[in-house]
Amino acid sequence: MHYVSAEGLTKSFGVNPLFNNISFHINEGDKIALIARNGVGKSTLLRILAGQETADKGKLFVNKDVTVALFEQDPHFDESKTVLENIFSSNHPIMTVMREYEAAIEEDNGEKITECIGKIDELGAWDYEAKVQQILAKLNIHHLQNVVSSLSGGQRKRVALAKTLIDIGFEHQHTLLMMDEPTNHLDVAMIEWLENYLNQENVTLLLVTHDRYFLDAVVDEIWELERENMYTYIGDYENYVEKKAARIESELSSIDKAKNEYRKELEWMRKQPKARTTKSKSRQDNFYDVEARAKQKIEDVNLQLQVKMSRLGGKIVEMKKVYKSYGNLPILKGFDYNFSKGERIGIIGKNGVGKSTFLNILLGIEPPDSGKVHVGDTIVFGNFSQQGLVIKENMRVIEFVKTFAENFPLANGGSLTAAQFLELFLFTPDKQYTYLNSLSGGEKKRLQLLTILFTNPNFLILDEPTNDLDLPTLAVLERFLTEYQGCVLIVSHDRYFMDRLVDHLFVFEGDGVVRDFPGNYTLLRLEEKEKEKKQPATATSNQQPATSNQQPATTKKLSFKEKQEFEQIEKAMPKLEAEKVALAEQMSASNLSFDELKKISDKMIAITEELEAKELRWLELSV
Repeated sequence: MHYVSAEGLTKSFGVNPLFNNISFHINEGDKIALIARNGVGKSTLLRILAGQETADKGKLFVNKDVTVALFEQDPHFDESKTVLENIFSSNHPIMTVMREYEAAIEEDNGEKITECIGKIDELGAWDYEAKVQQILAKLNIHHLQNVVSSLSGGQRKRVALAKTLIDIGFEHQHTLLMMDEPTNHLDVAMIEWLENYLNQENVTLLLVTHDRYFLDAVVDEIWELERENMYTYIGDYENYVEKKAARIESELSSIDKAKNEYRKELEWMRKQPKARTTKSKSRQDNFYDVEARAKQKIEDVNLQLQVKMSRLGGKIVEMKKVYKSYGNLPILKGFDYNFSKGERIGIIGKNGVGKSTFLNILLGIEPPDSGKVHVGDTIVFGNFSQQGLVIKENMRVIEFVKTFAENFPLANGGSLTAAQFLELFLFTPDKQYTYLNSLSGGEKKRLQLLTILFTNPNFLILDEPTNDLDLPTLAVLERFLTEYQGCVLIVSHDRYFMDRLVDHLFVFEGDGVVRDFPGNYTLLRLEEKEKEKKQPATATSNQQPATSNQQPATTKKLSFKEKQEFEQIEKAMPKLEAEKVALAEQMSASNLSFDELKKISDKMIAITEELEAKELRWLELSV
C-alpha cells in the first residue's frame, strides 16, 4: 500500500535553504532512517509530513487511510494534567476504560477494578491492556497520578514515547510512525526492548537517530539530507558509509574535471569582444553551468586536530575505599581504583544507579561519605556534562568562544584563532555570528565540546555526549577521541560509540556494586546471554504475567481465538528453543569475526526475548 509521495519539496529558513526539490515515496512496511548534520532540516521534514509545517514549494500526498504519528525530540503535554491523563487522552471507549483501569489500580480501588475488568471483557481489550502494561513496565513509568510538569527531562521523554506506542497500537491499522531521536534518555535495556518492539509490530517507520546499533536493528534503508539534496542508500549503516565514500569520491572527480574545463572556458570567454553578442550563445550558457559545477564544495566531515594537551604526570587519580549513599540507596560501597595514563573506560548501568554521582565525586563536585579521592597535580579535567552550556542568549557564537581564549595552541607549536577552531567543529563563518539561543540542540552540544577542549584537558569525562549529536558530528568526535592521548571516562547508552572507544567497563549493577569488566559493551552482552542460557528453563515458571494481579481470580474460559493462539504458542516455543541452541553452537566457533559474532548475539537476544514473551503468554492462557 502506498503511504506518502513527495515531489519537489523545498524548504528554507530566511535565505538559508534546508532542502531543495527533493522527491521520495514511502510504502507500507518501509523502515527508513533519515540522517543529516544538525540544522539541515531533519526535524522540519518530519513536521511537514505530519502536517505541522508546510513546504515552500512542491507537492505532498498522504494516503487518507494512513494515520501519521510523530514522536518529537521535545514532546508537548498538557502540563496541568497527570501522566495518566496525558497518555490516555483519547475519548475512544477502549482508551477511556484503560484510563479508568490504570487509575483504579493506582488508587487500589477494588470495586472500580472489578467494574473495569467487566468493561474490558465486553470490549475484548485484554490484548491491548497487556500491551499497555508491557510498554509502561519496560519504560519504567510508574506513579501515573504525578502531574507532568513535575517530571524530569528523561521522564517526560519516556512518557511521550509510551503515549506514542500506545496510540499506534490503538489507532488505525495503517500507521506511519515517525520518531525523532527516540533513544535519548533511555538506558540500554530500554533501547534493546524498543528495537525488539518495533521489529515485532507491523509498523511503517521513518526514524531520525544517532544510535547506529539501533539503526541497524530496526531499518533497512537510509536517506541522507546533504547540501540541499536527498540521497538514498539501501542496507545498513556500514553499507551507507561505504556507498557515501564512493559517491563523494565520484563527485570530487567530477568537480576536478569541471575545474579543468572551467579554466579553458574562462580563457575563451575573456578573449571574446564585448560587442560580439552573436558569438556561440550555447557555449556562453554552458560556461555558467560549468562554473557552477567547478565551484561546488564537498564538505566531507574530517576533523584532524592535534591538541596541545596538558602534561600528564605519574599520578592520575586514586580512589580508595569510597562510600556514597543517598538515604537508604547505596551508590558506592568501598570503591577502589587507580586510573592509568591513556585509559578509556566506559560506565554503564540502569538509570538511577549513581553513574552521574560517581562522576561528580571524581570531579570534586560532591564529597564521598567516606574514603579518599586523590587527584594528581597535573590533572586538568574536561567535563562534558548532561547539563550542557550555561549561555547568555544575547551573545553570538564567536563572542562566546572568545570568552575562553582568543587562540588555541596546537601540539606542533602553532595555534588557531577562535574562528579557525570553530570551523574545524563545523561552524561556518556565517554560523559563527549566530546568536546562541538560535542554535539547535546538536549545535549547542558541539559548541560545548569545543569550549571544553579549549582548556586543554588531559582527563576527559563525557556524560552522555552523543545525545542530540548528529551522525556526522559523532564521526568527528570518535576520530578525535581515538587519537586523544589523555584519559577518557564515558557514560553513554550509545553501544556503538562505546564499542569503538573503550577498553573496559565499570558496570554499575545497583546496591553500590561496581564491576570492572575487561571488554566493551558487546562482549558484556555476550557474557550475560551465556549466563542466561545456562539458567534452568523452568526459571520462568515462577514469573507471573504482567496483568495477573489485576485480572479476576476465577479461571476464564478461552475464546476460539485464544485457543488458536495457545496452540500456535505451543508449536512455536520448541522451534525457538532449537534455534537458540543452534545460535549458541555458532557462537562457540572460534573463526567468527567481530561483526559476525555481534549479529549472532543480537539474534540470540531477540529470540530469547521472544521466547520469554511467549512463555508468559502461555502461562496467561493456561491459568
